[in-house]
Amino acid sequence: MAKAADYIEDVKRYDAGADEAHVQKIVNYCGIALQNRDSSLVSCSDETEKNRVRDGFAKKKLGLEAGPASQAIDAVCDMMKGDNQKSRVTFLYLLAKSAGKLGGL
Repeated sequence: MAKAADYIEDVKRYDAGADEAHVQKIVNYCGIALQNRDSSLVSCSDETEKNRVRDGFAKKKLGLEAGPASQAIDAVCDMMKGDNQKSRVTFLYLLAKSAGKLGGL
């Protein structure tokens, strides 16, 4: 089972004050997806993948409408553009933080 400790350093590259409890909630949300290398990453160049994040995590977990969710996803993609391999946990953490929804996880 994945733990926040496995991801916290990557998250802290973008948010030095990241709370491990919030990261753990995202790890728990991702669950089995983190066991597969391909599904543990987010591809910003894949529209289907971005739509999956929008319709899944952004809508169901964060309560964002499609338009604002897509804008937030694009902003996180831009923030992480230096990473060829974007960790799903880090991506979702940054998405929740940018939406002001970390406390609601």
